[in-house]
Amino acid sequence: MSLISCRNVCLSYENNIVVDNLSFNVEAGDYLCIVGENGSGKSTLVKAALGLKETTSGHLHFGEGLKKGEIGYLPQQTTAQKDFPASVFEVVISGCSADKKGIFYSKSHKKLAYENMKKLDIISLEKKCFRELSGGQQQRVLLARALCATKKLILLDEPVTGLDPVVTNELYSIISAINKELGITIVMVSHDLHSAIDNASHILHLNKNAHFFGTVEKYLLSDIYKSFSGGAAND
Repeated sequence: MSLISCRNVCLSYENNIVVDNLSFNVEAGDYLCIVGENGSGKSTLVKAALGLKETTSGHLHFGEGLKKGEIGYLPQQTTAQKDFPASVFEVVISGCSADKKGIFYSKSHKKLAYENMKKLDIISLEKKCFRELSGGQQQRVLLARALCATKKLILLDEPVTGLDPVVTNELYSIISAINKELGITIVMVSHDLHSAIDNASHILHLNKNAHFFGTVEKYLLSDIYKSFSGGAAND
């Protein structure tokens, strides 16, 4: 059974259908990039996968025993999130909240938080306030938090927005390593078509009139790619 199975899904935003009759599968270990035009429903689809939004029709299911509370999530950052007054360690370990019993984190939660901070090379930032970090450091912290929440799937919504090119490339490398070395499935909304093609195994292209889902190789041969790659912006 697929990790994510989407069948004939319709989604609305502000009473308008933005995703119509969408079907695709995500298998364990895939790296799926979601691209498309402005208003094509990319972020809305991610919210539906997280259970934050109901489908208008169709079915969106998880397989392999995956529960919605066991998904790592890196949302689009808001000013309030960037200014969050907590230490790096507090932010990272909060990814274990769904597994927490009572009000305290266990020794195993603390161990997991440190392990994931080490993977993201942010141990030295442990006691720093999250809002004092650079944009790239904040995204590393939030990725470590996402790793605390899951062993199977991370959803990322435009994770490199506002980052400079060097930090952007570093973050893409980290995300790719999480996928290839840890075996965690990645589903990422991206503005960056070139990086999506370079890093992903599969592409989901949302369009108001048509959709594409398939491997990167098949996407590069598709009419929707040929039309879109002329410079259209994503949402």
